[in-house]
Amino acid sequence: MALDQNFFAEQEARIPKGTIRTRFAPSPTGYMHVGNLRTALYTWLIARHGGGTFILRIEDTDQGRQVEGATEVIYRTLAECGLTHDEGPDVGGPVGPYIQSERRGLYGQYARLLVEKGAAYYCFCEKAESEEDAGDFDRGEDPCRSLSPEEAHARVDAGEPYVIRQKIPHEGVTTFHDVTFGDITVENQTLDDQVLLKRDGLPTYNFANVVDDHLMGITHVVRGSEYLSSAPKYNLLYEAFGWEIPTYVHCSPVMRDQHNKMSKRHGDPSYEDLRDQGYLTEAILNYVALLGWAPKGERSEQEVFSLSELVDAFDIAGISKSPAIFDIDKLTYFNATYLRAMTPEAFAEIAEPYIRQAVKNPAIDAAAVAALLQARCEKLTDIPEKVDFFDQLPDYDVECFTNKKSKTNPEVSRAMLEAVIPALEGIETWTLDAVHDTLIALAEHLGVKNATLLWPVRIAAAGKLVTPGGAVEICHILGKEEVLRRLRLGLDKLSA
Repeated sequence: MALDQNFFAEQEARIPKGTIRTRFAPSPTGYMHVGNLRTALYTWLIARHGGGTFILRIEDTDQGRQVEGATEVIYRTLAECGLTHDEGPDVGGPVGPYIQSERRGLYGQYARLLVEKGAAYYCFCEKAESEEDAGDFDRGEDPCRSLSPEEAHARVDAGEPYVIRQKIPHEGVTTFHDVTFGDITVENQTLDDQVLLKRDGLPTYNFANVVDDHLMGITHVVRGSEYLSSAPKYNLLYEAFGWEIPTYVHCSPVMRDQHNKMSKRHGDPSYEDLRDQGYLTEAILNYVALLGWAPKGERSEQEVFSLSELVDAFDIAGISKSPAIFDIDKLTYFNATYLRAMTPEAFAEIAEPYIRQAVKNPAIDAAAVAALLQARCEKLTDIPEKVDFFDQLPDYDVECFTNKKSKTNPEVSRAMLEAVIPALEGIETWTLDAVHDTLIALAEHLGVKNATLLWPVRIAAAGKLVTPGGAVEICHILGKEEVLRRLRLGLDKLSA
């Protein structure tokens, strides 16, 4: 059956021209790992930096690997990260549909067009689909490659199952250019006749990518360096169709250590895992941006970037060939930096749910607790353990009252609490200043250093050696009645 050339002309006429167009094309096969997020971020930054268009395309042709709910994870992650897409399944656009399984009819047409051009052929050999997908096929022994068009079409018309394979030239070389790795040349004889269209009529990943990238007007293709080996075959497809080859940007992998790529199987975190572990989205994005990219020029020493600053600074020339090692300690450093840079009000808002995990008493002011935490918190998930004493005084050992630097021991601490309790009882209006002034004046009256008085007060009030905030702040937040109750319990412990 003759191909409808008007169909191809109409498809070409839809392609937007004249601007940068990038795409993030995930498969709905699970979670958004750090490498995926980096690809999405770099792709988005290229588009935004160049005033172009960012497209979301869902690549669901591998039906067997799909995971329920995975598409929602993709949408949610992009939205949380602020990586808004201009075209996609949910927002539409001029070159839809943007879900590959909904484009199924296109691929057969273009595969047959390649056959007509002599760049592909019908293959009727009995091969397992896994072998087809892997390109595990000895083309030198493939009798279908040399079938006449008449014989091949007769077998297709007779209903014989087939795949369509790319016809790789036996001679010569193919050279492709990558922004990161430069020019790479391979001998065509080292390439296999990969499957383009499978028996079920669905395309292979490599073929669908080329067709969709062209028909969507994609100018820059960002993907992992594991696809470098497929790039020559992509080039040959573009050349066979007579299409312009996009700019390739291959990124080296994100590694968990010197030898192993990050992977869910090894327990390495996804974006959502990191959020659940108390990391801010802004800190995650900032750190991920620097996993394999470095700013140039006047920003070369800058580490902390807002998303808008990344848009301004991002240049694909800064992408490194070297694999990037994911360092959780470095991410924690970024997270702490972001937490401390927040306004007190903003920090209190995001910290409150974590505070309330441990502090159920509504009388305790969560904003006041947050004010103690902001300079001392690296991850939001650290918060409950740091503040649980506000809800309930933990059991603690009398030895906690001994502190060499503060010059305290159980005997000294007992004397301090005996003096502090009546002094605090005398405060009529329980304010931070009132608590502070009372305790400092008492230390002066007793002729001791402030620390000698405040250490036992803090231990008795909190029951912990390490606390966010000192004795004054803790006493103020706990309130007069609860503080006096706890100090009396401490005194009993010291007197026992």
